[in-house]
Amino acid sequence: MRRRIQSARLMCFYLLLVVGLVMLSPVVGWAQFENASVIGYVRDKSGAAVSGSSVTLTNTGTNVSQTSKTDGEGKFEFNSVNIGNYVVTAESAGFQTTKTAPFALTVNARQRVDVNVAAGTVNETVEVSAAAQILDTETSSRSTVVGTREVESLPLNGRSYADLALLVPGTRKSFLENQTTSSREASFNVNGQRSAFNNFLLDGLDNNNYGTSNQGFANENIPPSPDAVSEFRVEVNNYSAEYGRAPGAVVNAAIRRGTNQIHGRAWDYVRNTSFNAIGPFLAT
Repeated sequence: MRRRIQSARLMCFYLLLVVGLVMLSPVVGWAQFENASVIGYVRDKSGAAVSGSSVTLTNTGTNVSQTSKTDGEGKFEFNSVNIGNYVVTAESAGFQTTKTAPFALTVNARQRVDVNVAAGTVNETVEVSAAAQILDTETSSRSTVVGTREVESLPLNGRSYADLALLVPGTRKSFLENQTTSSREASFNVNGQRSAFNNFLLDGLDNNNYGTSNQGFANENIPPSPDAVSEFRVEVNNYSAEYGRAPGAVVNAAIRRGTNQIHGRAWDYVRNTSFNAIGPFLAT
C-alpha cells in the first residue's frame, strides 16, 4: 500500500514537472500564426547596402514601435508583428532620415519593404510616397485575404464570416449527404478536398472541431461574430509546414484590435418572415 502511494506521488511530481516545463518553454510561441513579418533592405541611391542602419517600424494606429539594425547586406526583419497600418523609418550616419508611406500589414503576411536613402544629414527627413511591394515575393504559398471591407459590406445569410471564403478561387460550399440546400457552418471544399480537411485558426489558436461528432453543426469550434473579425486569410496551396495537420485550406482569422482613437458601433440584428418579399404567385 505504501509503495502505491509513493508511486502515485512520484507520478504527480512528474506530471507537475512536465506541465511547468511546457509553460516555461518557447512552445507558447507556436500560436502566433496570425502575426506577420516585415522584411526589407536599406540601400543608397547606387544600390549599395547600408549596414548598421537603425530601422524603426511604427504602428500608425497605436504609435507602438520597434527598432532593428541592418546587417552587412543592409537587411532588416521584424517578426511577430500584429496586423495593422505601419511606416518604416531608416536612419544612418551620413544619410537623410527616410520615412516610407503607410502600408497595410495583413494576417500572416511576409511584407517586403525596401528603403532607399540619400546622402545628407540625419536631421533631414525624406518621406517616400510608395514603399511596400504589392506582390508577395517573399513566400511561395497561394492565398487570398478577405479584409475588413468585405466582412463589413458583403451580405451574409446566417452571420457566418466563413461563408466569405467562397470568394476564394477553387472553393465551393460543402453539403451533407442528407441535405441539398444547406450545410454546417464553415463547411466548404477547397480544390476538391473534403471539408473536414480544412484547418481553422483564430488569433493563432487551433479552432477546429475534430472527429465526426461535429456532423450537422460546425467545422470550426468557435465561430466569431463578423463584427469581431478584422480579416482572415485562406491559404489553399503550398503553405508553410508550420501549419501541418491538414491537407486542405488554412483559414487564419484575426480578431479586431484597438487603436488610440475611441470608436465603436451599434447595430440591431432582426430576422423575421414578415420582412420577406411577397411571392409572385401569391393568391389574391
